[in-house]
Amino acid sequence: MTETQRLATPPVDHPVVRTHPETLRDCLYLGDHAEYIVGMSYPEGRALIEALNALAVHPDLTYEHRWKAGELLVWDNRCLMHRATPYDPFTQRRVVRRCTVLGEVPTRMRGSRSP
Repeated sequence: MTETQRLATPPVDHPVVRTHPETLRDCLYLGDHAEYIVGMSYPEGRALIEALNALAVHPDLTYEHRWKAGELLVWDNRCLMHRATPYDPFTQRRVVRRCTVLGEVPTRMRGSRSP
């Protein structure tokens, strides 16, 4: 993002565990973009973020898409972490569009069902 874009979208605190509003299942709301944990020292919070990310990106919990021409892939960011994979822009063309739907603020509901 440009500096102007960064200034227009300041950081926002989110719960690390949130409840999906439709399934009522708990899920990690985390990723490489998470910087710190509110209420923890920076080193302690970073260590927790790194540990949780390592657990969530375990090979048996990971899907890697093999792209084919004409495919469209859609995912729900409320309960899924994603990461771009390397590709050769000279031999592989990608068109990426991001659509953000306005909705609820991520929350953690007491008494929600676990995954």
